[in-house]
Amino acid sequence: MRADWPIRGIGRLILGERLESDLEWDLSECRFLRLGAREWNGRAKGIHSKSESATPDSNQKRRTLLQFLSDHFHDIQALREYLLQKQVSKVNRKNRSFTNTQEKYGPYVTGALFILKQGGAVKFQDKEWIRPNDRGHFPTEFMKFQEVPVEAVDASGCAINYQGMSNLSVPLKELRSLSLQRCPNVDDWCLSRLYLLANSLQELSLAGCPRVSERGLACLHHLQNLQRLDISDLPAVSHPGLIQILVEEMLPHCEVLGADWAQGLKLEPDQQPQDTSSPGSP
Repeated sequence: MRADWPIRGIGRLILGERLESDLEWDLSECRFLRLGAREWNGRAKGIHSKSESATPDSNQKRRTLLQFLSDHFHDIQALREYLLQKQVSKVNRKNRSFTNTQEKYGPYVTGALFILKQGGAVKFQDKEWIRPNDRGHFPTEFMKFQEVPVEAVDASGCAINYQGMSNLSVPLKELRSLSLQRCPNVDDWCLSRLYLLANSLQELSLAGCPRVSERGLACLHHLQNLQRLDISDLPAVSHPGLIQILVEEMLPHCEVLGADWAQGLKLEPDQQPQDTSSPGSP
């Protein structure tokens, strides 16, 4: 946290107002509020072990920060709810529709731009992969590919939610490969939007998606052209081995990757059949 933040800037933060630089403020805002929550929580518990070694100026800033927090939040739960609301709002902004872009550049460029702004990568038909660099910047030559379909998308780890799935599945009707690995907001409702890609999608990875359950996997029955499906490491799926068997029956022409099918059939030690025969019996 910057030590020279003015009091007025802190007040604007607590009231939830936007600063001029959205991107820089979003990053600073989260760090600032998390620090405030830790300090306030420590105050409530009577933890002041570091106060003696702190300088008078830092003590004054800490008291000012805690006073602002206490004025606007009655307890730590209210502060956590506020932070959660800010996070949800930020995700929704990232998943907004690019209406003006679609009117000017068409669906392929619009879908590609949405993925690239999320931090993912796209591959236009017969073109090289386009990926953002470490600073989130990417080349804009693809804006000329208005008539070239996007055939592959790597959205691993992106903050795509249900709203954002419309920005992906609606404009990219020729999409053949889609990776949603480790996407924290992809849930069963998101998978219900993939039916729009039923005629084109051949490869799909949902590995590591924490919110995908059996219900979401059942929505994939529309994707009869799938040739490869990765459903490994899905913590919300209670019996991955059995689910893999069901998915293989649902998509008979698809290679399903995930837990070993026998894993869901293994019995616990106390469920193993007991041998009641005596040692001397034949």
